[in-house]
Amino acid sequence: MARLHEKGYRTINLLEAINFLRQGIPFPEHSLVITFDDGYRTVYEEAFPILQRYNMSATVFLTVGERGITMAAGLLPSLKGRSMLSWRNIREMHQWGITFGAHTLTHPDLARLPLDQTESEICDSKSIIEDALSAPVTCFAYPYGRHNDRIREIVRQHFDCACSDKFGLVTARSDLHSLERIDACYFRTDRLFGVILTRWFPSYIRVRNIPLSVRRIFQKSSGR
Repeated sequence: MARLHEKGYRTINLLEAINFLRQGIPFPEHSLVITFDDGYRTVYEEAFPILQRYNMSATVFLTVGERGITMAAGLLPSLKGRSMLSWRNIREMHQWGITFGAHTLTHPDLARLPLDQTESEICDSKSIIEDALSAPVTCFAYPYGRHNDRIREIVRQHFDCACSDKFGLVTARSDLHSLERIDACYFRTDRLFGVILTRWFPSYIRVRNIPLSVRRIFQKSSGR
């Protein structure tokens, strides 16, 4: 984040980016959207102070759990045994300007659920966050990035946009309900992160996406 800040990069809100796309307006130069999935406590303990230091925004997609359980405990339900955000953490970040989106109740593979359960996972998670923050929730992220036409249509009815796990840059041709993202895990080393700051970055993304696309095709054909 320090390197991005030094090079003049700034964050824009996810919904700002969507408005640019809808109006056909180019993104501001050196702009980016930061997102976090699931709602791990490290977002508050580690990422939030850094975002504050550099006056950066982000969108956090929350897996909220069942309504009565999660609100009573004060914590989001644990995923993969990891500590999660509390609603106090979430409200504090929201007051500072962090945006929160829905990421279902229990983080299932939506493509494997019956329709009524799919709708509940999507819509009830939105409702819980809206009630907790007294604010509209207009963005969604698919668990594991998995979705199909049926799921995307449900999401389109309730959200302005949705993020997938498609590796790529958002462009004017992007589907607002299946937005590309770039997972930071592919840029963990200083050398690779430095590619982001060069004119070769879009070319690197296209090349890096080839094996990922092949793998997605294989997984889809094999039913995984």
